[in-house]
Amino acid sequence: MRYQVNITALESIRTTYDVVVIGAGLSGLQAAHSVRAAGLKVCVLEATNRVGGKTLSVQSCENGFNDLGAAWINDTNQSEMFKLFQRYNIDGEIQRATGDDVVLLSDGSARRRPFGQFTGDQDLLLQVLKLLRKESALVDLDNPASSPGAEDIDKLTFDVICTALLGVQSQEVRNQTISKKFAEELGPDAVILRTPVTSIDQTGPICIISTDAGKLFQSRKVIVSVPTTLYNSITFNPPLPSEKAILSDNAVMGYYSKMIFVFKEPWWQTSGFSGIMDCEKGPVTFTRDTSVPEDEQWSITCFIVGDRGREWSKLSKASRRNQVWGQFTQAFGSFVENFPEPSNVLEMEWAKQAFFLGAPCPVMTPGTLTSVGDKLATPFGDVHFVGTETAQVWRGYMEGAVRSGQRGGAEVVEALSKSLAA
Repeated sequence: MRYQVNITALESIRTTYDVVVIGAGLSGLQAAHSVRAAGLKVCVLEATNRVGGKTLSVQSCENGFNDLGAAWINDTNQSEMFKLFQRYNIDGEIQRATGDDVVLLSDGSARRRPFGQFTGDQDLLLQVLKLLRKESALVDLDNPASSPGAEDIDKLTFDVICTALLGVQSQEVRNQTISKKFAEELGPDAVILRTPVTSIDQTGPICIISTDAGKLFQSRKVIVSVPTTLYNSITFNPPLPSEKAILSDNAVMGYYSKMIFVFKEPWWQTSGFSGIMDCEKGPVTFTRDTSVPEDEQWSITCFIVGDRGREWSKLSKASRRNQVWGQFTQAFGSFVENFPEPSNVLEMEWAKQAFFLGAPCPVMTPGTLTSVGDKLATPFGDVHFVGTETAQVWRGYMEGAVRSGQRGGAEVVEALSKSLAA
């Protein structure tokens, strides 16, 4: 990797930068780009052995790749991601939207339905969507407590949750490619991998960032691009304000896993199916066709989320696979005889990844947003905060991550410009 350096090879005990970014996901890398574009010296410290955060693309067959994390964008209202999509000449695959879906009912029987047709309580779904639309239009994300009926809205919870929000023109891409390109453009010494940050000290005239390997970095500004739930893994001196601590203590990561079955041929397509399976019970909540015909990569991705996923997660690796495959064959086997075993099986449990502990992003417990929600993106001295949960739009998505990085980078550039002019 051209952007990886060995920190033991650096010459000085302390390396000085204008800005140090903690976290090499989309938000951190975007923030670093914004800072570098202003002519400032920046580096990114990443705890894991790769860039990309919750975007992770792996080779799954001879010519093809699959995304184990974030996988879809659209060209309609996710403008910043689509700009990057075009900038790096990344080919996407339009989400296949033909063939029949399969519904696996709680009694174990399977039903075939036309693509996109909702088979649940449609009146209830419409009521929930209307309520969501009405309430979300009232909320000012910069200052949630100022919104009409904010406290009541903040206490709402929903048992009916839409787990897949895919636009008609959504495209699946190798999303980690964007992060890799970001990192390469920053230069060979700008992104330092395998470097978990343990503390940030801003009691002196300059920030001192310590890592678990004992390496020290110093900078005029720090941008923290880790999930809110992980703030307590870093020692802040002075300590974080109480509002930030409350946000971290009252944020929870969702459970979100994927198991991907890769096949040598698209047997479900030739049998008239979309590859979509919706399940009323069992570990799998839904599936999607994630094939890329151009690469001869044929796959169906199973999404295991929420409490059903947490229970499934307690099983051994072999038992987890057997349960998912059993549910898969029970559904599709009701209509397609003798379909083949997968040629490859991929699995990712984000909840078991040390520097993530879940996906797709932190969610605030009821009551938190109206009490301290306006502090999500508020700087603390010379420390600034980015991440998809701090975005104004598309929170929890790649689009939100990029936009938050743009915002955080601009904040730091403006602050440093003012300090130089003073």
